[in-house]
Formats: sequence, C-alpha cells, structure tokens
Amino acid sequence: MNKEVKAENNKPTITKKDRHNAILRWMFMGSALYNYESGQASSVVWSLAKLLRKIYPKDEEYKEALDNHFKYFNTTTAMGNIILGATTAMEEKDGIESKDAVQALKTSLMGPFAGIGDTLIWVLLPTVMGSISGYMAIKGNPLGAIAWIIVGAILFWIRIKLFDLGYTSGVKLVTDFSDKLSIFTDAMSSFGLMVVGALVST
Repeated sequence: MNKEVKAENNKPTITKKDRHNAILRWMFMGSALYNYESGQASSVVWSLAKLLRKIYPKDEEYKEALDNHFKYFNTTTAMGNIILGATTAMEEKDGIESKDAVQALKTSLMGPFAGIGDTLIWVLLPTVMGSISGYMAIKGNPLGAIAWIIVGAILFWIRIKLFDLGYTSGVKLVTDFSDKLSIFTDAMSSFGLMVVGALVST
C-alpha cells in the first residue's frame, strides 16, 4: 500500500513533497535565524511550520508543537537533517503525545551529530577539496572550480537523503547509531588531522 495514502483514521499523511519542502527550507535557513537564546530553534520552526500544520490541524496542538520546537537546538545544519527527519516521523505517528520524546531526541543528538558534521563537512571536506582545487587554480586548471561545484551538488543531494533516512528509519536507526557516535567522531577527527598535516607538508 502506498505510504502516502491517508491512514485509516483520516489523519493527513506527510508526502515526500511535504518533507522535501521542509528540509529545503531548513537547508537554506538553518543558520540564518541563529540567536544565542535558542540557537537554531527559530530556523527549525520556520522550516517545519507547514509540515507541522498538516500533522496538527487543531490550532492548539499546532501551537504546542511549534512552542516545543522553539526550545534550544544547535547542530551542524547538514546533520540536523537526519534528526529532524526522525522527529517528523515521531510526530506524524504519535502526534502531540510525542512532544517530550521529540525534544529529548533533539537534545541528546545535536551535540554528537555536530561533532561529526563539523569534522567532516566544515573541516575535512573544505580542507582537502580546497587544497586540491586551489592547487589546480594556481596551475591554471579550471577543473578545480568544477570539482567544487560537483562536490557541492553531491552534498546537497546527500543532505536531502539524510532527512529521508531519518524519516523512514525513524528513531531506531538514530538511537542505535548514537551509541557509536563518539568512536566515529574521534576517528574522523584523527583522520582529519592526518590529512591536514599531510597537505601542509606537501
């Protein structure tokens, strides 16, 4: 049966278009509304507002859900995709009753996921690709700029798929993976330092 068909209780079901609309809003505004009181919470609310309106047709529940997402949230925007995907699945399944669980999941994972995102996306990838592209540019090779565009397009696609992964796999995948986050983060940090050291020497 098609997942996007309305459930038996006539509760509106979130479509793929709804999900992708929400995550595109997050990807473009994830850090734009940042403040020191609630971090990226305002961006989360703005990104998920239309999607949550479909989950919560009742005004009071909708307001309560928005208020819940206004609580502090701060992580690497790309890694926030999988967290928000999982919380969307939780809210679609259990409604406003999932409010506390949604907040607990966001709070417990935003730090570890930020460690991975900062290491891979903001340190390792720009350093490696920047060095390669910069070297090509010095040599007058236009492939350096093209490589950056290709990497950006691939990363854009991966970020959308991370939201889908969080949504379809739900909390189980995210929580199971969280047990290994610290090991993975340490490994990526060590690998990043090794790569940067090698690039500096060459």
